[in-house]
Amino acid sequence: MGLTEDRVAVVTGASRGAGKGIALALGETGATVYVTGRTRAAGEADLPGTVHETAAEIDKRGGTGIPVICDHSRDEQVEALFAQVEREHGALDVLVNNAFTIHPDLSRKGPFWEKSLALQDMFDVGLRSAYVASYYAAPLLIRNGGLIVNTSSFGGRCYMHGPAYGAGKAAVDKMAHDMAVDFRPYNVAVVSIWMGLLKTERTEALFKGAPDRYASFAANAESPEFTGRLIDALARDPNLMDRSGQVLIGAELGEELGVLDIDGTRPHSHRETLGPPPTYNKAIVQ
Repeated sequence: MGLTEDRVAVVTGASRGAGKGIALALGETGATVYVTGRTRAAGEADLPGTVHETAAEIDKRGGTGIPVICDHSRDEQVEALFAQVEREHGALDVLVNNAFTIHPDLSRKGPFWEKSLALQDMFDVGLRSAYVASYYAAPLLIRNGGLIVNTSSFGGRCYMHGPAYGAGKAAVDKMAHDMAVDFRPYNVAVVSIWMGLLKTERTEALFKGAPDRYASFAANAESPEFTGRLIDALARDPNLMDRSGQVLIGAELGEELGVLDIDGTRPHSHRETLGPPPTYNKAIVQ
């Protein structure tokens, strides 16, 4: 697909967590990476990380980081983001839809009606935001061919954190499949990647708070950069279009493409315990 040199990427929700790791891994390849998020300065959020810090680290690793303050619940800000990409580069190679609202009640045990109703905000920033970003990115992606990745999880196939989380993940998986149909004539691939448990700022704090309880989880967790390495390998894969429309388990994709985590290990697939990705009917009804 030609996505090997002078790559331009947009990674949404990259102040910290999965988005930051993905952005850093792509930046390390020499790419220009637009880093979006809402955190301008340290201390504005409960967890460390800002778009400016992520962009600066990308620069240190040999890429070009461009921080963009963007609230992905605001369509006009998303539109302005891609207008900026067009002005500065004229096209886009990779879009990573990662922005996601995480409410404190997300991992709290109990039925959904005993948790905050605000958990449905995941349908806005997490599901709807992926659709809107893809909508505004589309004219830039089809100019040279490109790749859209939705970050997702096994929660799209099993009960995980309750119905709001599960519905949101299942929806971005199906959206990748359906967008792939529309993009295929333009040589743009769309996939959804199921990540494993990640070593993020949030989970690291959890592990430190109860090391004995979470020891086994911490031992099997992936770095956030692993998914970024996968996306780089996908973009280089001459058979990328054959994967378009699929939901991929990151750990299994890494084994297939020869991608290791930053510590040299190969993450473990949770297919046996959490289930396989969905398969969709090939029918196309216009």
